[in-house]
Amino acid sequence: MLAKEGFLPMVYCVDDPIAAKQLEDAGAVAVMPLGAPIGSGLGIQNRVTIRLIVEGASVPVLVDAGVGTASDAAVAMELGCDGVLMNTAIAEAKDPIRMARAMRLAVEAGRDAYLSGRMGQRKYADPSSPLAGLI
Repeated sequence: MLAKEGFLPMVYCVDDPIAAKQLEDAGAVAVMPLGAPIGSGLGIQNRVTIRLIVEGASVPVLVDAGVGTASDAAVAMELGCDGVLMNTAIAEAKDPIRMARAMRLAVEAGRDAYLSGRMGQRKYADPSSPLAGLI
């Protein structure tokens, strides 16, 4: 309804890929799935659903809620999110200025990691240094 009235809604939602797509189809200009319950600081609880939301979205995906520390922000960005919204992690830190700086650096590092394309994951060890002819 808001989109039809000319608003550009950025919609907070659960980490459900189907719900996120339905909100996008209804006119959301961005979807903002929670990483964990708001204010909990638990970090992203389900990387799979956040990744599925990112892969299915044609609008920006911003993780909102549950970010507790810089590594949580980096994970969101490594999953391909376009951004991370946060408040409590910075506001309740013992040194909010330092935490804000850590968050900025984590977001930048996570985005760079995503754009550079991580190595494939393997079930077993696979040395990167050649062993032939060395022994």
